Amino acid sequence: MTTVASAPRATGTVRVPYADLIRFATDVFAACALPPERARAAAEALCYGDAAGMDSHGLANLTRLYLPLLAEGRADPRAEPVVLADRGAAVLVDAAGALGLWQAGAAMELAAERAEQYGIGLVSVRRATHFGCAGHHAARVTGRGMIGLLASNCGRQRIARPPGGAVALLGTNPWSVAAPAGELPPYVLDMSTTAVPTGRVRAAERAGRAIPEGWLAGPDGRPVTDPGAFDRGEAHLLWLGSGAGGEFKGFGLGLMVEVLAALLPGAGLGPDPAALEGDGRPSGRDDDIGVFALAIAPAALRDAEQVALDARTLFGTVLDCPPAEGSSGPVAYPGWHEARRTAEARRDGVPVAAPLLAELAAVAEQFGVRPVSVPASVSVPASAAGAGTGAGTGAGTVAGTEGGR
Repeated sequence: MTTVASAPRATGTVRVPYADLIRFATDVFAACALPPERARAAAEALCYGDAAGMDSHGLANLTRLYLPLLAEGRADPRAEPVVLADRGAAVLVDAAGALGLWQAGAAMELAAERAEQYGIGLVSVRRATHFGCAGHHAARVTGRGMIGLLASNCGRQRIARPPGGAVALLGTNPWSVAAPAGELPPYVLDMSTTAVPTGRVRAAERAGRAIPEGWLAGPDGRPVTDPGAFDRGEAHLLWLGSGAGGEFKGFGLGLMVEVLAALLPGAGLGPDPAALEGDGRPSGRDDDIGVFALAIAPAALRDAEQVALDARTLFGTVLDCPPAEGSSGPVAYPGWHEARRTAEARRDGVPVAAPLLAELAAVAEQFGVRPVSVPASVSVPASAAGAGTGAGTGAGTVAGTEGGR
C-alpha cells in the first residue's frame, strides 16, 4: 500500500494545541449566547478547516463572517428549527436563522436517523446560514457506514455570472459527498462549483500572494491574478472548468445545487428577477440559504460487511495506483490528505498564522474569554490585533460576510 506523506505547511505559522483552539472557539460562541452543545459543535466545524488544511474556511472566518452574523441578528444563536413537513424518509425544516456551523450537522444527523429507518433520509432546509466546510458535516454519517451528501446555495447572494452572461446569478454553491472506505480514511469530496471559493481568493489577498490564472477574469474576459481585484469589483469569479471550454459543467453543477438546496425547500434563490438589475459585480445578501442533506444506508440494500469490503477495495486500489512519471506525489483520493493533516494537527498542534493569532487575541479580550495558548517564545504581531474583529461593526456587506464560500 502506498503511503501518502503529509502536505507541506505554510511558513510563518505557530502550532496551537487542537484542544485549545476548540476550547477557545467554544467559549467565544458561548459568549455569543449559543447553548453549550451548539457552541461546541460550531467550534468543531469551524476549526476543522484549520486542522484539515482549508484555513480559508477556518478561524479566519470567525471575525469576518460568524461574529458579524451573530452581532447583526442575521444568525440567531438560540433559534429552534421547526419541522414543516415530515414524510418519514423526507423532512422539510425551517432553520429559523440558526447558526449553520451547528445546524448543518444537526440536519445531517436527522438525515442519518431517517436513513436507519428507511434506507435513505433527506432533510431539506430553508432559512439557513453559513455552515463552514461542507465536508465536515457530510462526513458525520460515514461512521454509521452511510454515504452523506450536503449541498448549499448562497441564499439571494449572487457571486458568479452564467457563461456569456453580464450579471451575477449564482453563489459558489458548495457541495460535498462523503463515504466510508473501510479502515481507510473516508472519501470526502468538498468543493465549490466555481473555480475556487471566494475564501481562497481573500486568503491570497491577506497573504499578499498572486492567484493562478483561471480563478478570476476582468471585464474583457482576460485572466486576473490580483486577488484584491475581486472585492474592488474589477474582476469576477469563474466557474469550475473555465479556460478549457468546460465552464458549462461548473455552471451546470451550480444550478444543480440551486435546484436541490434552494428550489426544493423554498429557500432564497440566486436567479431571481432582482438579479437582472445587477452590474456584473456580486449583489444581494446571503440570507435565507437553502441546504440539502442526504444520508444513504447501503446496508438497507445489501450485506454491510460486503459493502465495507468493496469500499476498501475501491479506495485501496486508488491509493495503489502507480504515479505517472514526473508526478509530484503519490495518488490519493479526496479526503485522504485532509485526514492525514487532521491527525497531524491533533497530534502536533494546528498551524495558525501569527496575524490570525493576533485577531483571536483581540476577540478573547472583547468577549472576556481565555486567549489561545501559544509558546512563550512566540511574538504575536500587535499591529494585527483587532483587525477585522467584525462583531458589532456592521460588517454585513456582500464582500464582508461572504467569508469562505
